[in-house]
Amino acid sequence: MSAQTSYPNPPSAIVSPHFLAPYPVDLTIVLTVHNRWVVYRGDSSDSKDIIFSAKQSSLIQFKTSLDVFLGSNEKESVCDYKVKGSWFDRSCTIYAGESTNIVAQMHKKHTVQSIALGKDTFAVTVYPNVDYAFIVALVVIWPDPGYGRCIRGR
Repeated sequence: MSAQTSYPNPPSAIVSPHFLAPYPVDLTIVLTVHNRWVVYRGDSSDSKDIIFSAKQSSLIQFKTSLDVFLGSNEKESVCDYKVKGSWFDRSCTIYAGESTNIVAQMHKKHTVQSIALGKDTFAVTVYPNVDYAFIVALVVIWPDPGYGRCIRGR
């Protein structure tokens, strides 16, 4: 894990302010990971209800990069968040835009259950004042987002 301790300021809610915490939040996720995702509010598929979209920006050997654009960023000329990591190591770091400010990190967790049952388990650290529901959504679609898939939430 990096020694970076720079936290975003001011806090920003992506999904909801309910998912902001003034302290680091550690999450454990058991998932399969799946190039373009669009996440909408509710049951809508209207562009005005897009929360964020994500697309793979590069895949060089086992390094994967995902550009994330908030719904308000219609031009998508600069990403709002970037996910960079190693598919081989099953680890990634989420940055605020093109900066070096880390907002969350994930790595594969080796547990007896994950080894014995063949289930991938991941440890995720979400830095303070970052919407952890948003981070969980990014982790779920990284490193190989499926083309044309949608997630709808309330």
